[in-house]
Amino acid sequence: MTEEEKIYRSLRRPAYVVEETLLRRNLALIASVAARADVEIILAFKAFALWKTFPIFREYIRSTTASSLCEARLAFEAFGSPAHTYSPAYVDDEIDEIARYSSHLTFNSLGQLGRYWQQLPPQVSIGLRINPEYSEVETLLYNPCAPGTRFGVTADKLPAELPQAVEGFHCHCHCESGADEFQRSLAHIEEKFSPWFHQLKWINFGGGHLMTRADYDVDLLVSILQDFHRRWPHLHVILEPGSAFAWQTGPLVAQVADIVEDKGIRTAILNVSFTCHMPDCLEMPYHPTVRGARTMDNSQLTIDNSQLTMDDGQSSISHVYRLGGNSCLSGDYMGFWQFDHELEVGETIIFEDMIHYTTVKTNMFNGVGHPSIALLHEDGRLEMLREYGYDDYKSRMD
Repeated sequence: MTEEEKIYRSLRRPAYVVEETLLRRNLALIASVAARADVEIILAFKAFALWKTFPIFREYIRSTTASSLCEARLAFEAFGSPAHTYSPAYVDDEIDEIARYSSHLTFNSLGQLGRYWQQLPPQVSIGLRINPEYSEVETLLYNPCAPGTRFGVTADKLPAELPQAVEGFHCHCHCESGADEFQRSLAHIEEKFSPWFHQLKWINFGGGHLMTRADYDVDLLVSILQDFHRRWPHLHVILEPGSAFAWQTGPLVAQVADIVEDKGIRTAILNVSFTCHMPDCLEMPYHPTVRGARTMDNSQLTIDNSQLTMDDGQSSISHVYRLGGNSCLSGDYMGFWQFDHELEVGETIIFEDMIHYTTVKTNMFNGVGHPSIALLHEDGRLEMLREYGYDDYKSRMD
């Protein structure tokens, strides 16, 4: 058992653990891509906003991207630089404060642009979100270019001469995508919107560029961006991935609270919740990887006479559990996983890769105890960055 494993298994309460070594690995790769391709890569808070880790980030990047007043203020106050801000819709009582915290401010529609641009301070660079009407994201929940989308302006709605205030385009059409997908989407972006490029100073290709994934073709990404520079040398290029920064940088460590059985299904009830602490698992949906367990294909499992079997007719399979959350929502469970032993109450369950998006989307539904947030330093020291209790739950309703 590794030292890291010993630390995880010594925990008695659930915790998200960011591993500094893995985080720095991702940051170094991202900084390398930015240097090689001569682009700016910034952190999207919508995927990761653990501000106590920002001193590490500032060693590698200079800016962040925000989608709300709270995120813009966090960028300004905690990261130490104004945000590249985009929101589907700004409102009257927030726009001036958002502008104070922003270096770039992108509007989602021509109507919003016309409503607000004149009251922005001159140091804010104004952008407009465009919709290339092309995306290879198959899950509609995450597809920003799906028919009827509320995001961005299509080319047919743009005037030949952009409003003078507009200095950049923002385009987002990816989700955990590869460089080849970016290459194909870029062809659509240029086909539809290049007639306006000479009027711009910058272009932001959004997030979803999962360059830290093991099978991502980093060299292809760099080549695509270098070729774009050759075609449009005057444009400053920005990428704003979220997942790529925190991809596989740490787990959610939980413990088994009870084990129940009904109709041949054994469920290990944990002291964490899918709906509260791993919502993307239910929204996407996807089965997270559990350390030391094999993810089972639900479609190949059959329950017959209170026995769980494979559809190929083999006898009942051992050590298979559904994992359930500790909330009152009936659907707060996922399954199945096969372990190499019988689970016991108090045993540690480690959900891999639970830092990006998960930590920013948690909630306190049902008052379920919220996992702590910890940083595992390179020297092996575990630092608890935040622990949650009753006052956190109560103050949300205050």
